[in-house]
Amino acid sequence: MKIHLIVVGKTTDSRLDALIADYTSRLGHYIPFSIEVVPELKNAKSLSFEQQKEREGEQILRSLGEGDWLVLLDEGGQEFRSVEFSRYIDRRCASGARRLVFVVGGPYGFSKAVYERSREKISLSRMTFSHQMVRLFFVEQLYRAMTILRGEPYHHE
Repeated sequence: MKIHLIVVGKTTDSRLDALIADYTSRLGHYIPFSIEVVPELKNAKSLSFEQQKEREGEQILRSLGEGDWLVLLDEGGQEFRSVEFSRYIDRRCASGARRLVFVVGGPYGFSKAVYERSREKISLSRMTFSHQMVRLFFVEQLYRAMTILRGEPYHHE
């Protein structure tokens, strides 16, 4: 199984980018992992929030393959503790899907079409974080899940 993260727009803070790259590199020791950046919309200010969600949604959906299991990182999703998330990843990896795809949407959320295509929603917290911070939090939690599954000492409980 491969795990893929789709994000809308580039990370503009080089410090966050470096941390994301570090965890991405670490993840390579456990599982094939990749990040895909869907370009930000041009002339977004001239579009309504709904139009922005629709166009971003079209780009997200074009990035998906037929056998992908799509999980949205969404404030209305299920919350996990880190150990629970590791068990979730373990179950998903054993499910037979070709790729497990997580998506961080744009600032206004996801289009109806993306919600309809998704299989699940996960929330990293009830708090609101910038979309750039969510990327870092997600890759760190995925790395933590891998170390928990291997019984490595990164996670303390």
